[in-house]
Amino acid sequence: MRGTTSLIGSSVGKKIVMGLSGVLLFGFVIGHMIGNLKVYQGAEKFNAYAEFLREAGAPMLGHGQALWIARLVLLACVGIHIAAAVQLAVASSRARKTRYKKFDDLSFSYASRTMRWGGAIITAFVIYHILHLTLGTVHPDFEHGSAYQNLVAGFRVWPVSVVYILCMFPLGLHLYHGLWSLTQTLTLDHPRVKQYRRVAAAVLAGVVVVGNVSIPISVLTGIVG
Repeated sequence: MRGTTSLIGSSVGKKIVMGLSGVLLFGFVIGHMIGNLKVYQGAEKFNAYAEFLREAGAPMLGHGQALWIARLVLLACVGIHIAAAVQLAVASSRARKTRYKKFDDLSFSYASRTMRWGGAIITAFVIYHILHLTLGTVHPDFEHGSAYQNLVAGFRVWPVSVVYILCMFPLGLHLYHGLWSLTQTLTLDHPRVKQYRRVAAAVLAGVVVVGNVSIPISVLTGIVG
């Protein structure tokens, strides 16, 4: 028990906690994107998918309960992820006596240097996304139980679509650097892993960005509607 506490309290432990919580969040991002791409199958399929999520766990769980449990777990992962990131940033700042003069290492690449403000943008975006398409608080045409119509009506407002599209780029950078850093933290140093992990991280992050960006663009251009 004492050894576990000591590990979690160390920089390595915090990186592992941050990485594992990031894996869960990345899994959600992928699953969420795949589910949202059902919008291309039409209103019936998309609404059926949304209803399936609300009825998951029945009859043991009531309407929407499993979905809210999943949301609370994800919220906890976000909190753990942010806390670990802040603690690592503070520890790094205290340990650093002089500014780095070189930025040729990947850890000081553009993606790395934008992780903090990118994380803040993503957090703000997630809050807006929940208020917009989950709760409908900031969606003037929101109709409960009409997931397809809510999505289409929401993205037909072009400033909203622009916000969604722009927010996908810091998300992509965050995913790219996070996935690469995870393999480094878990010491996946096999030559083949080291050779392809940057490419794999870039491809996975790119798939998420392209998949998510395609939806508001398709609504604005009339492909979906």
